[in-house]
Amino acid sequence: MLSHEIAESLLKIKAVTVVDENNLFTWVSGIKSPVYCDNRMTISYPDVRDKIAEGFVTLIRDTFPDVEIIAGTATAGIPHAAFVAQKMNLPMVYVRSSVKGHGKGKQTEGVLPQNSKVVLIEDLLSTGGSSIQACEALVNEGAEVLGVLAIFSYNFAQVEDRFSEKGIPYATLTDYETLLPIAVRMGYIEGSSLESLMKWKENPRIFTD
Repeated sequence: MLSHEIAESLLKIKAVTVVDENNLFTWVSGIKSPVYCDNRMTISYPDVRDKIAEGFVTLIRDTFPDVEIIAGTATAGIPHAAFVAQKMNLPMVYVRSSVKGHGKGKQTEGVLPQNSKVVLIEDLLSTGGSSIQACEALVNEGAEVLGVLAIFSYNFAQVEDRFSEKGIPYATLTDYETLLPIAVRMGYIEGSSLESLMKWKENPRIFTD
């Protein structure tokens, strides 16, 4: 199964780091996490990045066959969007995190004709906020966002809520629940840690209060 293969690949290249409760990672959102997934590392491994790109291509062809443009989020989504756009022989754009403060003051770079049907590529989904902002930027410039695809999701309930509220479909190649049991099997984490890590996903505030 592709989701298992991608999870194994992320673990093998050590893109996933798990720490104890005394050394938590702090995200931009303020959430303190025992698990950090750095998908930027995948671009340094040709076999892994190609597996990811092929996974995205399959998802797009099956789910969004009308796509006209592949978009990537700055910065981590850009290379994966480029790999996918190349494989599908489609135009590509990328979305900045904010409007450029000089030149033409654009937030999207590349050619984005009005009413273009776009699929947005992310490296991961945590709270979903930055992905929604990128979608809004594309819509504000006249595009139709068909959906958002990411390599990995922490599967927080608020992600589902945010995308449902905006009416934007999304999918990921692998996710938190898929990865953890594989990490135990591969000896990446102790089986005794599995329960607490699962509880954190259901309620991240247990480590932030």
